[in-house]
Parts: sequence; structure tokens; C-alpha cells
Amino acid sequence: MLDPQAAEINEVIAESNPHVFDMLSERGRAIFFPAKGILAQTAQASGKGINATIGTALEDEGATIGLSSMASQVVSGDTNLFAYAPNLGKPEIRGAWKRMMLKKNPALREGGISTPIVASSLTHGLSAAGALFVDRGDKIVTPDLFWENYNLVFNYAYGSEFDAFPMFGGGGFNAGALRQKLLGGGAGKKIVILNFPNNPTGYTLTVEEADAVRDAVVEAAEAGNNIVALIDDAYFGLVFEGGILRESIFSLLAGAHERVLAVKIDGPTKEDYAWGLRIGFVTFGCARGGAEFYKAMESKLGGSIRGSTSSSSNLGQALLLRAYETPSYEAEKAQKYEVLRRRYKKIREILDNRKEYGEYLRPLPFNSGYFMCLEVKNGKADEVRRILLDKYDTGVIALDNLLRVAFSSTPYELLEKLFDNIYNAAKEAV
Repeated sequence: MLDPQAAEINEVIAESNPHVFDMLSERGRAIFFPAKGILAQTAQASGKGINATIGTALEDEGATIGLSSMASQVVSGDTNLFAYAPNLGKPEIRGAWKRMMLKKNPALREGGISTPIVASSLTHGLSAAGALFVDRGDKIVTPDLFWENYNLVFNYAYGSEFDAFPMFGGGGFNAGALRQKLLGGGAGKKIVILNFPNNPTGYTLTVEEADAVRDAVVEAAEAGNNIVALIDDAYFGLVFEGGILRESIFSLLAGAHERVLAVKIDGPTKEDYAWGLRIGFVTFGCARGGAEFYKAMESKLGGSIRGSTSSSSNLGQALLLRAYETPSYEAEKAQKYEVLRRRYKKIREILDNRKEYGEYLRPLPFNSGYFMCLEVKNGKADEVRRILLDKYDTGVIALDNLLRVAFSSTPYELLEKLFDNIYNAAKEAV
């Protein structure tokens, strides 16, 4: 039996865009952010002379109670940073993130997307979105090279399965294989997850490939499919070559078709080098949206968050907002980007100059992000990994017949040694 509040939100979504309503999972149709009950009564009591509704401990003068041993670690010493943040996130950080998103993605229209909701990390954003759209037995279309945590987030938690296609074909992204997956199996709900720069490969679409992906999604929508496009933008902005898509693929899909709902899951984790703050954002975009529609979708997602983490770190949001308001923010970010770009360029130089590697190793296409992958031609990637650990004091990740190399964490001066070690270990593993 649906709660009346959930039914009311469902009605708004169905009237605004019935295709999106059909995309909702059984769990998603039942979820809602409570507009009544404790949260609503607390909001109504805000500003009253006596407010005995808040589940936060306050000093007699009204400040949030906090231990000085913790407050002294915060520059301002402001114990109010220890209070709960609003369930959907601090309005200031939501607004700031949206403004930055529009600046980074000029193809987006402000009214064509929702206001980002704050999640407790990008992973939590993926999970919260999964709750809205993924039913047991659903198939999720994805490239065959993807972040392994997707298994926990979608398959083991919600009972879905991956319907994978070869990521690369003809030296680049295999948009044709994606098209076949989206058009196959008859018309219905199709869920696709796209991650660029990709983990593990460090690959971002070229401009032409991005257009081909959009065209494939639109073609599938025109064929009667309702498509949920989950866009994992964890490494957004870390692009190191020309001719590569600089905007998120979300920009191309958010207004592509009324049967396409694009869901952008991103955050400062990699973009702002803030891994431990555990802040993420989730934003919706659809050609047939509008203010009431986005408000309803935010309520659905807010309910998913309310029922899991309740709200995200107030301190983390406050620190980010202060950083975004600091005049040196852009220059600092550019400096750290250059650290990664320089390592990327060095790897390109190494691979160009060391042709002997080709007998045992083949680099997969890469142009961005934190990683690159080497195919071990004899297929013994884990054996190579173990030799590297035992004999060469070197660690990499083995994924089937691939080695994932994280240049994000490898000092520039050690890159040549790293690749020589991999080459020598690959020779020994024959």
C-alpha cells in the first residue's frame, strides 16, 4: 500500500512525463521525501521562541553543542558545523554546484535540469539513484570495462544484471555495440550507465563518439524505449588531449528526448581532490521536465537519501563552499590538474619510446582520468601482478587479462621504473 505522499508525487511525475514514471522501480514508486511528520513539524517550529522539535543538542544561548577538542580543529571554531545539514543538502552548496556545472557544461540550460541534491559520496549517489530505477532482474547496459563497485551498488544490492558490450572497437569507443544493446530485446525500460573518464581505462569519448552515443540513445528512445542514463562523472574535467569531449555526456542527453532521463552523479571527490569529505551530487535532466517534475524527482531521491544516510556531512559541505568562495580556488585546481597531465604525457612518451613492450603488453586507448590499462598478451595478468609484488616492490591492479595502472598516485620520477618493472614481470610470466 503506497503512502498517500508517494502517490501524490507519482501523480505529478506521471502527468509531467509518463515515460519517466514508467522508468521508476517498484521501490522508486514507493519512495518519497516526507512533507509531513517530524521534518515538516520541525520546519513549522523554526524561529519560534521555544523550539523543542530539533533532535540536535544546543547550548542555552542557542549554539550547537560541540566539544572544543573537535571545534578547535576547525579554522572558525564554529560548533554549528557539527549540526545536521538539511536532508537534501545545504542550499548554498547545491546552488554553487549547479552554477559551476552550468559553467563547465555550457550546452546545459539552467531550467532544463534539476538543482543538484547532496549525497554522502558519489557511490551513495549511485545507490540512491539505483533505488529509484532498478528492480530485481533488470539488465543494465554498460561497457565491459567498468568500476567493480558497480557490482555491489547495483547487482548485489538491487538484484540487477549487467548486459555488457565491448567497450572498444576500431580503436575507439564502440558506440555501435551500445546502439545494438539499446535497440535489442524489444521496447521497454532500458538502463545504461556511462562513465567518462572511464575507470579503469582512463578513456573519454571524442566529440564524434559522444555524438554517436547521443544518436544511439535517441534512436532507441524513438523506437519506444524509456531510457534511464546514469552518468558517473567521478573523474569529470581530467581530460588531457584535444578533440576529446570537454563537457559531460550528460549535456548531450539531458534534453535529448522525452523518453530519456539523464541522471548525473558527480562530486568533488576527484574534481576537487577531496576524497575523504564524502560529498556527492545527483542531478536530473529530461527534455520533458519542468519545475514541478524536477521537484517531484528531487522528492523521490530525497526520500531515498532520507531512508539511508538521512543527510550528508555538514562540515564537508561547509568546507567545500568556503573553498569555492576562495579567490585562489581555480588557480589551485589548475595546478593540481597539471600534476596529473604531466604524468599522463610522460606515460605517452614512455610508450612511444619503448617499442619492445609491444611483445608482451598492449595499452588500451586512454586520454584522461587517473588510470590507464595494459593488456597482458599471454593473459596472465594476475601472475604479472604477483611477480611485481614479490620481486619488483611494485603494486598494480589485475582485472582479467588487464593491468590497471594508477598514474594518479605514482610520482613522476618513478614512472619509467614502473613501466620497466611491468615489462620485466610480463616477460617472466610467459
